[in-house]
Amino acid sequence: MAKNRVFITPGEPSGIGAEILVKCLHEGAGHIITRDDPDRLSRLADEMGKPVAIKVIETAEAASDLPERTLGVIPMTWPETPVPGKPSTANARSVIDSITLGAELARDGRILGLVTNPIQKSTLYSAGFKSPGHTEYLAQIDRPPSHPVMMLVSPMLRVVPLTIHIPIKDVAGAISEASIIQTATTLDTALRRDFNLQTPRIAVTGLNPHAGEDGALGTEEINIISPALEKLNAAGVMVSGPFSADTLFHEDRRQEYDAVITMYHDQALIPIKTLDFHGGVNTTLGLSYIRTSPDHGTALDLAGKFTASPASLMAAINLAFEMARNRQGRHA
Repeated sequence: MAKNRVFITPGEPSGIGAEILVKCLHEGAGHIITRDDPDRLSRLADEMGKPVAIKVIETAEAASDLPERTLGVIPMTWPETPVPGKPSTANARSVIDSITLGAELARDGRILGLVTNPIQKSTLYSAGFKSPGHTEYLAQIDRPPSHPVMMLVSPMLRVVPLTIHIPIKDVAGAISEASIIQTATTLDTALRRDFNLQTPRIAVTGLNPHAGEDGALGTEEINIISPALEKLNAAGVMVSGPFSADTLFHEDRRQEYDAVITMYHDQALIPIKTLDFHGGVNTTLGLSYIRTSPDHGTALDLAGKFTASPASLMAAINLAFEMARNRQGRHA
């Protein structure tokens, strides 16, 4: 088994995924497998002036004996030669198949975990991709299908959006006691198992300005969020709130909790991207395996310029290994 390896998907081949992977390898990342055209990766590394050791492998298991810094590549040919900055629908199915392969390897315990490079969702929809994003797709193909929880992680903040890729006008209707309880329970389990926290402290935001101001600005905090938090505390999950989101993320308040659950996407992503734009990591909790991802997009405007920062991908790789060590330590 290649249980000391993580699988990194190629993501959108016309984006920066391959470039930042090469930079991570050149900067010392190791124990990595990917699926791509090995000749393309070699040419790219040479063009960047950052040569890396590449070995073609037919299975993930064949990587187990490779040197640490050698990239194991399960070979494939892109239907259409990737052009930087110009995604092709012809390559969409290969992108999806690579995600599926990595998820299956991780789910079956054949690798340590999955790290996903960014995808161009608009291109994938043409190949039948029905999910709003990676998070939902990976949960759908898990066995059994899982309830995914997206957590954004940096050394300064861990934050979870309760609702993710839905229009803001639909957020209030998507919030329920059940979803808050399920999300907080999944988060509590992951913080204990994968982040080695004995008694996680979870803060929860309100939906409305000033957390509803005692009902004057909305009643979701009174009718939905607070009752859910009462049930969670009674069940042994340490949660507090609902708090006004505008005062929850400054330095002093961040000492009071280990993670925050917010009510919608931007409530979570604005603070973490403001605090640590280049080092944030997206990880999916609730899956049967470890999955992390850089917290940025395909950066088509930077593709081919070789200027994209590998910091978030490097952080995602490091976090996958850290989570695996913590998980293994609990079973030792």
